[in-house]
Amino acid sequence: MSSWFSLIHPQVWILVLGRFLSELGTGFTLFYAPIFFVNQVGLSATAVGFALGCASISGVVGRILGGSFADSPQMGRRRTLLLSAAISAVGSLVLAGTQNFVTLVIGNLIGGLGIGLYWPATEAVVADVTLTENRREAFAITRLADNLGLGMGIVLGGVLVTARSYRTLFIIDAISFIVFFVVVYVAIAETHQRQQTRQQETSHFAAWMVALRDRRLLVYVAVNIIFTTYISQLHSTLPVYFKNFVLVDSIKRIADSTISVLFAWHLAVAILAQLPVARILKRFSHSQALAVSALLWAGGFCLIWITGISHSGQLYWAALALGVFAVAIVSYTPSAASLVTDLAPPSQRGVYFSINSLCWAVGYFIGPPLGGWALDQPQSLIDYFWLWLALSVIITLAILYYLHRLLLSE
Repeated sequence: MSSWFSLIHPQVWILVLGRFLSELGTGFTLFYAPIFFVNQVGLSATAVGFALGCASISGVVGRILGGSFADSPQMGRRRTLLLSAAISAVGSLVLAGTQNFVTLVIGNLIGGLGIGLYWPATEAVVADVTLTENRREAFAITRLADNLGLGMGIVLGGVLVTARSYRTLFIIDAISFIVFFVVVYVAIAETHQRQQTRQQETSHFAAWMVALRDRRLLVYVAVNIIFTTYISQLHSTLPVYFKNFVLVDSIKRIADSTISVLFAWHLAVAILAQLPVARILKRFSHSQALAVSALLWAGGFCLIWITGISHSGQLYWAALALGVFAVAIVSYTPSAASLVTDLAPPSQRGVYFSINSLCWAVGYFIGPPLGGWALDQPQSLIDYFWLWLALSVIITLAILYYLHRLLLSE
């Protein structure tokens, strides 16, 4: 493994450090923000949910702008990352001082905009400086940094929460973005190739039109929305299903602390499996690696179904399912990002990664309402919801097969 570590561009390692620090701050606030604003500030759960949802709205705007900015000769990847870090820090500071609903909405709108600007630019930097043969490992390493930072942030945030230092969480989050700003400003060089001929120069609108006419990209978008819808079930539907519908030994419901341990296990498996899985799947094409991920999702959904209908060993089945889901995610993310890099012209990587990031917004728009609708059904139908998700993988594999043929023919 050390042999290909040395092949990763130094810029990627610097960005890994910055992403770790940024996600560390995010981990501090991710799970504890709703608790703070409901129990400490005194806002209603509905109001807090609406305000947190505002981040997704501004995040869509940020992703669109971030793709165009990252490809712009005037802005480029580096300045877009700096702008993202600065805006995100401001958003966290606003949330740290929030006392009412209006300020909470403003803070989330600012923070969502900053995160939206961040993703297309950071993915484009990795794509710019990485050789094709090492690209999956590079994206895997950045995802590993994200997961490590997020996990440590959640654990350390829990320590502060026990001391009721909720506002400190947002201040630390702001500091993490400021440190990320400094890292980018000092150590990250502009990677966007600004030397273009007049024939290569395109307006922002024209760049988006070129991308939206790319049939390969559009097919990938369809399958990527399905994958992100699957991922959204882990964060929205599955915790509620475990809490309200799974009985341990058919007697008692799963405790909140146990659910936390299960998802900590999921994160640990993702961290440990990230690099080995990237190496194993390197022998496959991007579409084939995504097909492996799809099969793992099907297996995980079947295990959740078994968890719900089993009369014993529910926690073991749940742990096994979350372990499979972790491997499914780490199979998906590096291959998906590498595929987008291969599809995108170098001068338009920002726009292509913007579209890739927008798939997450669409998946998270579809997934939670779908899961919420399923959880409102009778128990017998709720259990079979997971089997229907597993069967939907057939559609995913069919689209991936078409994408594979399309990539081979062009």
